[in-house]
Amino acid sequence: MVTAPSGPDYAAINQAALARLPEVLARLLPGGRTVGGEWQVGSLQGEAGNSLKVRLYGQRAGMWCDFATGDRGGDVVSLAAAVAGLPQSKAAQKLAQMLRLEGGQHG
Repeated sequence: MVTAPSGPDYAAINQAALARLPEVLARLLPGGRTVGGEWQVGSLQGEAGNSLKVRLYGQRAGMWCDFATGDRGGDVVSLAAAVAGLPQSKAAQKLAQMLRLEGGQHG
């Protein structure tokens, strides 16, 4: 029996990204800065501003919302997908590569 290759391990990739969240956000959204418990940036394009906010700590770490456009997501993979304009599976693979997780899938 042949099995199809499994997709990215979203939970493991998100967990690894959360462990290094400020570093990951600085790479994804370079114009941002830490304000209180959030990373604030102008938009998904990464310019300076404060419309898009990503929670840095606690149970909601990784959740994000662009208050100018209404775009939002619940984790770092969805943010990486929105920033790159990619499907979440491709964004998860790229994020895993950025984090140097084995095989870009980790699982």
